[in-house]
Amino acid sequence: MKKIKVFAPASIANLGCGFDIMGMALDEVGDVLEMTLDEEGSGISIANDTDVPLPQDAEDNVITPVIRKFFALTGHTGRVQVRILKKIYPGSGIGSSAASSAAAAFGINELFGAPLSEEDVVVCAMEGENLASGGYHADNAAPAVMGGITLIRGYEPLDIIKLPVPGNLYCPVIHPHLTVSTKEARSILPREIPMHTAITQWGNVGGLVAGLCTGNIELVGRAMRDAVAEPYRKHFIPGFDELRAKLLGAGALAMNISGSGPSVFALANRSDIAQRVGAIMERHFAQQGILSETYVVKVSNKGARLIA
Repeated sequence: MKKIKVFAPASIANLGCGFDIMGMALDEVGDVLEMTLDEEGSGISIANDTDVPLPQDAEDNVITPVIRKFFALTGHTGRVQVRILKKIYPGSGIGSSAASSAAAAFGINELFGAPLSEEDVVVCAMEGENLASGGYHADNAAPAVMGGITLIRGYEPLDIIKLPVPGNLYCPVIHPHLTVSTKEARSILPREIPMHTAITQWGNVGGLVAGLCTGNIELVGRAMRDAVAEPYRKHFIPGFDELRAKLLGAGALAMNISGSGPSVFALANRSDIAQRVGAIMERHFAQQGILSETYVVKVSNKGARLIA
């Protein structure tokens, strides 16, 4: 019997202009799994030791297809017992399903001596994302596995590029208690966009990558704008434009929707500004009678990892 404990971080998807192709890992916040392997047995069992409501049937948990994908890729077999010790609340907009999927993918790979590459571990984690949202997207799964800020250059075949993270990059993120269905948030997006909108988005993606690669934080802030999804999705978040004006006025570099929402994140290049921005976020939703949770953390270069 082998037993390990694994952590995988929360993540922010899209980063404004990087719809479905960019994401970043957050420090401190994430999921913790305890995984036990019996190579002589077979099957998958999952126990939830948190107060977060999760599917009782293992077939409905994102962890199950992740482990099965690992077995399919490697030919290994065994009985895997998983205990969920810490869990991001589902629907929070900070990569709840990706954190569990990444932790499970990284953990099962470690239990068998790490036969898979880091990119193949992401492929396993994407199986959980598919169960959760009905699509094979790596914008949360890649940073949750690999850490830092990732760019998905292509999906056929999967081509992931890890981008440098400036050392002074802070991310205040708030999860207002609103319900935004990922499927609904996708269904309202146009199937086609005007050429001038596409050009704007391409310029922002290029600017964001250039800013990260050169350490130009101000360029990162200017480029982290979304001309494609945000105009449609911001209506799910009360006072979105007003909140952005407040945060930019308080020194934030940028503000966007995290994934499909309802969480909202900002960027700052100083801890004191990040704390101030987080407090403004809380007040904004409290004034509208909306409960929320706020995290003010650094962008993390660390992805899924062993903690015991």
